[in-house]
Amino acid sequence: MIKAILTDIEGTITRISFVKDVLFPYAEKKLPDFIYSFQEVPEVSEQLDAVRKEINNQQASIEQLIDILLTWIREDKKITPLKQLQGMIWEKGYRQGDFTGHLYTDAIEFIRAQNDENIPVYIYSSGSVKAQKLLFGYSDFGDVSGLFSGFYDTKIGGKKEVESYQNIIARLNLYAEEVLFFSDIEAELDAAKQAGLKTCQLVRDNQLPSDHHPWVNDFNKFLIQDYS
Repeated sequence: MIKAILTDIEGTITRISFVKDVLFPYAEKKLPDFIYSFQEVPEVSEQLDAVRKEINNQQASIEQLIDILLTWIREDKKITPLKQLQGMIWEKGYRQGDFTGHLYTDAIEFIRAQNDENIPVYIYSSGSVKAQKLLFGYSDFGDVSGLFSGFYDTKIGGKKEVESYQNIIARLNLYAEEVLFFSDIEAELDAAKQAGLKTCQLVRDNQLPSDHHPWVNDFNKFLIQDYS
């Protein structure tokens, strides 16, 4: 019996193009001025030091760090300090009304239905927890952050690593088989399945389904009873 839902964001409950066509270009454009303006703020300087550690160069200049961060954005690197800094930049954009967070209608309807059934829904995304909460706090549907019982990012581990899902299960205090994980990425689903979780792939935007996991292309076609 499923007692909790764990779900990815990008490509699963929000359109991939929202991240790639809206959020990433916004962060890329704003990042240099943001770093120059706030490099002495502890929250920012901590992440810049983390970048220096990541590249094994404690003497890297601000200019070098900016160049590295911009390269990581263009290459869609899942590196924690980058994700933390992107979240800070996006916060300003959300608050200024430069954009709202895209969510699929079928996804938000499904999440609300789980809440009605007292099944908690948790988020696990490569985007920082800050970025996740901003997406849901300033979504196309208004502030829906209250629909989620918890948020996890790469601080708990990489999304293609079995141990990450084991860490989440330990925090949820549930058996792995009681948790159902949604993602559009087969490697993430593979890791979750190896950790003992139930899995389901979201196949959107002409994506090809996996041969190893159940899949749907719309949450309206999903039946949780099939996992009981």
